[in-house]
Amino acid sequence: MEAHGAGLRRVLVLALCVGGIWSAYIYQGVLQETLSTKRFGPDGKRFEHLSFLNLAQNVVCLIWSYIMIKIWSGSGSGGAPLWTFWSPGITNTIGPAMGIEALKYISYPAQVLAKSSKMIPVMLMGTLVYGIRYTIPEYICSFLVAGGVSTFALLKTSSKTISKLAHPNAPLGYLLCFLNLMFDGFTNATQDSITARYPRTTAWDIMLGMNLWGTIYNLIYMFAWPQGIGYEAIQFCKQHPEATWDIFLYCLCGAVGQNFIFLTISRFGSLANTTITTTRKFVSIVVSSVLSGNPLSTKQWGCVVMVFSGLSYQIFLKWRKLQRMQKKRKAM
Repeated sequence: MEAHGAGLRRVLVLALCVGGIWSAYIYQGVLQETLSTKRFGPDGKRFEHLSFLNLAQNVVCLIWSYIMIKIWSGSGSGGAPLWTFWSPGITNTIGPAMGIEALKYISYPAQVLAKSSKMIPVMLMGTLVYGIRYTIPEYICSFLVAGGVSTFALLKTSSKTISKLAHPNAPLGYLLCFLNLMFDGFTNATQDSITARYPRTTAWDIMLGMNLWGTIYNLIYMFAWPQGIGYEAIQFCKQHPEATWDIFLYCLCGAVGQNFIFLTISRFGSLANTTITTTRKFVSIVVSSVLSGNPLSTKQWGCVVMVFSGLSYQIFLKWRKLQRMQKKRKAM
C-alpha cells in the first residue's frame, strides 16, 4: 500500500512538472519569437541583443531561487556546494545564447527542428563522459520523439516566417543550434553527476548554482568593456518600454519553467526532462498552428502519432521498471 502511494505521488509530481514546463515555455516561446521578429516603436527597430535575455533571466531566476531556499530550506539543505556548478554554468551560459541568437538567422520552426534532437546528445554525453548506460528501448523512445518533432517542424516552415528574420543565414543558424545542443548535452550530464555525488541537492540548489554562475559569466561578457552589448540593450529598453515588458514576462516564464525543469532533473533525471521539453516544443507548434487557424496536414498528423507513440512507450517502460523494483523489494 505504501509503495502504491509512493508511486502515485511520483506520477503526480511528474504530471505537475509536465504541466509547469509546458505552460511556462509555450508562452515564453511566443515572447521569444515576438522579441526576435517584432519592430518596436515608431522607428521600427529590432531588438538585436537577444543574448541579453539570458542575463535578464539569470538574474530573475537567481533571486527567485534564493528566496525559495530561504522559505523552504532554511539555513541550507546540505546539497552540492555552489562552486561545483562553475563548469555546467559555463556551458549553460554559452549554449542558450547560441540557441537564441540562431533566431536571427533561421525561422522559429527551423530552430525547433534543429533543437528537437536534444535528448540524443544528452544520452551520448551521458554515455561517453560519465559512463551512463541506456537501454535500446530508451533510444527508440528518444528517436521517435525527436524524429516526430523534427519532421513536424520541417513541414511547418513557411516563407512568410523566414521573411521576418533579421539576418537570414541558414548555415550559421543551424551551426549555432548544433553547438547549443552539444553544450546542453554536457550541462545536463554534469547536472546528473552533481546530483549523484550530492544526493541532498534540491531543485532550488541547482537553480541557484546554475544562475549564479550564469549571471557572473554574462555580466563579464556584456559589461566588461564600454562598448559591451549590455549597455546597448539597456539603452534600447529605455527607448522602447514595450520591449522591457516583454523581456520581464519572458524572464518570469523562465523562472517558473526552471523551477519545474530542475525539479524534474532532481527527481527523474535529465533524459525525462529532455523528453518533456522536446515534446513541449512540439505542443507549442501545435498550439501556434491552431491559434493561427492553420489546419494540420496528413503528414503532420503522422508526426503527432509518432511523437506520442514514443512518449507512451516511455511511460510503459517506466511503469514496467517500477513494477520490477516493487517485486524486488517484496522479495527482499
